[in-house]
Amino acid sequence: MDPDRYFMGVALQEARKAQEEGEVPVGAVVVCNGRIVGRGHNQVERLQDPTAHAEILAITAAARFLRSWRLEDCTLYVTLEPCMMCTGAILLSRLREVVFATEDPQMGFLVSRQRVHELSWTGRPLLVRRGPGAEEAKGLLHEFFQRLRGMA
Repeated sequence: MDPDRYFMGVALQEARKAQEEGEVPVGAVVVCNGRIVGRGHNQVERLQDPTAHAEILAITAAARFLRSWRLEDCTLYVTLEPCMMCTGAILLSRLREVVFATEDPQMGFLVSRQRVHELSWTGRPLLVRRGPGAEEAKGLLHEFFQRLRGMA
Protein backbone atom coordinates (compact mmCIF):
# COMPACT_ATOMS: atom_id res chain seq x y z
CA MET A 1 0.00 0.00 0.00
CA ASP A 2 1.05 3.56 -0.70
CA PRO A 3 2.49 5.02 2.54
CA ASP A 4 0.76 8.36 2.02
CA ARG A 5 -2.63 6.65 1.74
CA TYR A 6 -1.93 4.48 4.76
CA PHE A 7 -0.78 7.27 7.08
CA MET A 8 -3.47 9.70 5.92
CA GLY A 9 -5.96 6.89 6.52
CA VAL A 10 -4.81 6.74 10.14
CA ALA A 11 -5.10 10.54 10.40
CA LEU A 12 -8.66 10.25 9.05
CA GLN A 13 -9.41 7.64 11.74
CA GLU A 14 -8.26 10.19 14.29
CA ALA A 15 -10.53 12.81 12.66
CA ARG A 16 -13.49 10.44 13.00
CA LYS A 17 -12.67 10.05 16.71
CA ALA A 18 -12.82 13.83 17.07
CA GLN A 19 -16.17 13.88 15.29
CA GLU A 20 -17.56 11.17 17.60
CA GLU A 21 -16.49 13.31 20.57
CA GLY A 22 -18.23 16.41 19.19
CA GLU A 23 -14.96 18.07 18.19
CA VAL A 24 -14.04 19.62 14.85
CA PRO A 25 -13.01 16.49 12.90
CA VAL A 26 -9.30 16.94 12.35
CA GLY A 27 -6.75 14.19 12.89
CA ALA A 28 -2.98 13.98 12.66
CA VAL A 29 -0.14 11.49 12.90
CA VAL A 30 3.62 11.97 13.08
CA VAL A 31 5.64 9.38 11.19
CA CYS A 32 9.35 8.74 11.66
CA ASN A 33 11.25 6.08 9.71
CA GLY A 34 8.03 4.52 8.47
CA ARG A 35 6.28 4.18 11.80
CA ILE A 36 3.75 6.26 13.69
CA VAL A 37 5.35 7.90 16.72
CA GLY A 38 2.55 10.32 17.61
CA ARG A 39 -1.12 10.76 16.91
CA GLY A 40 -3.83 13.17 17.88
CA HIS A 41 -7.25 14.53 17.13
CA ASN A 42 -8.88 17.80 18.11
CA GLN A 43 -9.76 17.92 21.81
CA VAL A 44 -10.38 21.64 22.31
CA GLU A 45 -13.84 21.18 23.83
CA ARG A 46 -13.01 18.09 25.87
CA LEU A 47 -9.92 19.65 27.43
CA GLN A 48 -11.21 23.24 27.33
CA ASP A 49 -7.84 24.11 25.84
CA PRO A 50 -7.60 26.30 22.72
CA THR A 51 -4.23 24.73 21.90
CA ALA A 52 -5.54 21.14 21.85
CA HIS A 53 -5.45 20.87 18.06
CA ALA A 54 -4.72 17.52 16.42
CA GLU A 55 -1.31 18.66 15.18
CA ILE A 56 -0.16 19.96 18.57
CA LEU A 57 -1.25 16.76 20.33
CA ALA A 58 0.43 14.56 17.71
CA ILE A 59 3.66 16.59 17.88
CA THR A 60 3.65 16.44 21.68
CA ALA A 61 3.09 12.67 21.63
CA ALA A 62 5.90 12.19 19.09
CA ALA A 63 8.33 14.33 21.10
CA ARG A 64 7.48 12.35 24.23
CA PHE A 65 7.87 9.02 22.41
CA LEU A 66 11.18 9.99 20.77
CA ARG A 67 12.38 11.82 23.89
CA SER A 68 13.31 14.81 21.79
CA TRP A 69 11.53 17.95 20.69
CA ARG A 70 13.57 17.89 17.48
CA LEU A 71 11.47 15.96 14.97
CA GLU A 72 13.85 16.57 12.07
CA ASP A 73 13.35 13.20 10.40
CA CYS A 74 9.59 13.12 10.83
CA THR A 75 6.56 13.81 8.65
CA LEU A 76 3.22 15.11 9.87
CA TYR A 77 0.10 13.80 8.14
CA VAL A 78 -2.93 15.94 8.90
CA THR A 79 -6.45 15.99 7.49
CA LEU A 80 -6.72 19.81 7.35
CA GLU A 81 -4.13 22.42 6.44
CA PRO A 82 -2.61 23.68 9.72
CA CYS A 83 -3.56 27.02 11.27
CA MET A 84 -1.07 29.70 12.32
CA MET A 85 -0.57 28.23 15.80
CA CYS A 86 0.01 24.71 14.50
CA THR A 87 2.30 25.97 11.75
CA GLY A 88 4.40 27.64 14.44
CA ALA A 89 4.62 24.36 16.36
CA ILE A 90 5.53 22.52 13.16
CA LEU A 91 8.37 24.95 12.48
CA LEU A 92 9.61 24.95 16.07
CA SER A 93 9.61 21.15 16.24
CA ARG A 94 11.68 21.08 13.04
CA LEU A 95 9.46 18.60 11.25
CA ARG A 96 10.84 17.69 7.83
CA GLU A 97 7.53 17.51 5.98
CA VAL A 98 3.80 18.16 6.25
CA VAL A 99 1.27 16.27 4.15
CA PHE A 100 -2.29 17.57 4.40
CA ALA A 101 -5.52 16.27 2.90
CA THR A 102 -7.51 19.45 2.36
CA GLU A 103 -6.89 23.17 2.39
CA ASP A 104 -8.34 25.55 4.96
CA PRO A 105 -9.10 28.77 3.07
CA GLN A 106 -9.99 30.64 6.28
CA MET A 107 -7.22 29.62 8.67
CA GLY A 108 -4.59 27.68 6.68
CA PHE A 109 -1.06 28.98 7.04
CA LEU A 110 0.88 26.73 4.69
CA VAL A 111 -0.78 27.41 1.33
CA SER A 112 -4.11 29.20 1.77
CA ARG A 113 -3.70 32.38 3.85
CA GLN A 114 0.06 32.47 4.17
CA ARG A 115 3.11 30.45 3.24
CA VAL A 116 4.88 30.94 6.54
CA HIS A 117 7.24 28.03 5.98
CA GLU A 118 8.76 29.84 2.98
CA LEU A 119 10.00 32.81 5.02
CA SER A 120 13.77 33.02 5.22
CA TRP A 121 13.89 33.17 9.03
CA THR A 122 12.70 29.60 9.40
CA GLY A 123 16.27 28.43 8.86
CA ARG A 124 15.53 25.07 7.30
CA PRO A 125 13.24 23.94 4.55
CA LEU A 126 9.86 22.44 5.36
CA LEU A 127 8.42 20.30 2.62
CA VAL A 128 4.68 20.84 2.23
CA ARG A 129 2.38 18.90 -0.05
CA ARG A 130 -1.20 17.88 -0.52
CA GLY A 131 -1.84 14.22 0.05
CA PRO A 132 -4.74 11.84 -0.39
CA GLY A 133 -8.01 11.95 1.51
CA ALA A 134 -9.29 15.39 0.54
CA GLU A 135 -12.84 14.28 -0.22
CA GLU A 136 -13.27 12.37 3.04
CA ALA A 137 -11.68 15.15 5.10
CA LYS A 138 -13.93 17.76 3.46
CA GLY A 139 -16.95 15.51 3.97
CA LEU A 140 -16.28 15.11 7.69
CA LEU A 141 -15.89 18.87 8.12
CA HIS A 142 -18.98 19.66 6.05
CA GLU A 143 -21.10 17.19 8.03
CA PHE A 144 -19.81 18.52 11.35
CA PHE A 145 -20.57 22.15 10.54
CA GLN A 146 -23.96 21.29 9.04
CA ARG A 147 -24.89 19.56 12.31
CA LEU A 148 -23.48 22.42 14.35
CA ARG A 149 -25.68 24.86 12.49
CA GLY A 150 -28.70 22.57 12.89
CA MET A 151 -28.97 21.98 9.18
CA ALA A 152 -28.59 18.19 9.19
